[in-house]
Amino acid sequence: MSAAAVPGAADANRIHFIGDEIVAGYGDARALGWTGRVLARTPREADLLPSTLAIPGETLAQLAERWHAEVVPRSTHTRANRLVIGIGVGDVLAGMSAARSRLALANILDKASSEHRPCFVVGPPPLPHADTDATAALSHASAEVCRRRSTPYVEVFDPLRHHDQWLTDVAGGAGHPAQTGYGLMAWLVLHRGWYEWLGVEAPA
Repeated sequence: MSAAAVPGAADANRIHFIGDEIVAGYGDARALGWTGRVLARTPREADLLPSTLAIPGETLAQLAERWHAEVVPRSTHTRANRLVIGIGVGDVLAGMSAARSRLALANILDKASSEHRPCFVVGPPPLPHADTDATAALSHASAEVCRRRSTPYVEVFDPLRHHDQWLTDVAGGAGHPAQTGYGLMAWLVLHRGWYEWLGVEAPA
């Protein structure tokens, strides 16, 4: 059955999650990741129809090239289209400079803005296989791009880099978060502007 045939689905607000395997919740035994946990705590009044469009190991430059072609067919012409960008450590592993990462993220945000797609950005998490200093530089550069464009940005790296539960979780998850780690990421997203961005009240 097509979306148009499902009552309400065709008229729902669209929210697209783009990024790498962390956006897809890789390694979570509950198959929720941080995105599923965040959506589960989002009031139904937001009326969201989510799509998760992830490619493992993707850099921001690669994401900038492919996101638009995948998001447009999933967009609505009658309601809101929102874009959530989950930044991974692909840029760090590929040896990309912070300047190039900054430019790629700026291109994504500027294109989305030109089409009136409100954006929400989640920064890269600290992972054991990615250089710590380079990940910090990527996070801070991304935050600056978002600040200049008045786009909500959730800093994940700094709060988690020394968090005992996070470190234990990723150490036992072959370098990726598991249930505890994704829960921590979800908490940060929910408490760093998610409800305000959607224009809904936080649940009690």
